[in-house]
Amino acid sequence: VQLQASGGGLVQAGGSLRLSCAAAGRTFSSFAMGWFRQAPGKEREFVAAISRGGLGTSYTDSVKGRFTISRDNAKNTVYLQMNNLTPGDTAVYYCAAANWIGTIQVSVDYWGQGTQVTVSS
Repeated sequence: VQLQASGGGLVQAGGSLRLSCAAAGRTFSSFAMGWFRQAPGKEREFVAAISRGGLGTSYTDSVKGRFTISRDNAKNTVYLQMNNLTPGDTAVYYCAAANWIGTIQVSVDYWGQGTQVTVSS
């Protein structure tokens, strides 16, 4: 499956962005989907994930209450709504597809290209 992320940009602290990741190829609804990010000089880290049907979600602690992951299987798209952004959220954000939400943090089948999010103070 091919993943195309978009929606990144420059925003002031406290602002919001909505990332999108469109999938093409294999059946989108057969994959759990996730978002990861990589800040300069740091390793890529897990941000959020959503189950195949969209009923299950998980988040890293630092974004709970601020970020919301969702998906529209009819549009083959997963979203990441990011609110109350801080400079610590600055990173390249990647979408990912995996067989199961329970293992997506350690086993990703497909990666999308990244989209840059920059939060100014």
